Amino acid sequence: MKPRGLDPPDDRLAAALRGFGPLGLVAILAIFAGNLLFVPFSAILVLLWAARSRTPWRALGLVRPRSWIGGLAIGLAFGISLKLAMKALVMPLLGADPVNQAYHHLAGNTAALPGMLYLIIIGAGFGEEIVWRGWMFERLGRLLGPGIGAKAAIVIITAILFGLAHYPEQGLPGVQQALIFGLLFGAIYARAGRLWMLICAHAAFDLTALALIYWDVETEVARALLG
Repeated sequence: MKPRGLDPPDDRLAAALRGFGPLGLVAILAIFAGNLLFVPFSAILVLLWAARSRTPWRALGLVRPRSWIGGLAIGLAFGISLKLAMKALVMPLLGADPVNQAYHHLAGNTAALPGMLYLIIIGAGFGEEIVWRGWMFERLGRLLGPGIGAKAAIVIITAILFGLAHYPEQGLPGVQQALIFGLLFGAIYARAGRLWMLICAHAAFDLTALALIYWDVETEVARALLG
């Protein structure tokens, strides 16, 4: 047995990064602050943190899917259907403006498409799922434990934070939509523990939103069911 206090420096550093002492809290703050720089930066920091803290990728939901194609197909279908349901039913019931004013400048704006595709696929699909589902569930899971009640609390906490993160740019409608989105995606992740399908679904959700804005059909879709 190894004498206490004689752990290799790398082991002590990894343990400190996994914990909630000063170094662990600095890592958490750094990852949150990464969102202020550019979209996928926080996800890159999460992966660096996982490597340095010796946290297995499976703890972040980065598990080989049972089927890459199946996960992609389910994710695309789920993401597109969810966005259309949110646009045509849920958000109108909440009294939201049928036009997303925060992004209406993208209507017919072909020059903006490459940048938006990058932000949606890499930033939102990959980046936000790594941070808001994979990493935050791992961190809160260590604090609250693995029980059903703890998982329910984690779903609610992460959904609320995810919703609030959308307020500066998208206002109250963005918070409402992101809160519902976070609850659904969080519940699925809490049950499955896998991110691939959710990454695809998140990208599909936002790509559908972009398509509605770009072709300027938001109002028609928003009034398709309720008039």
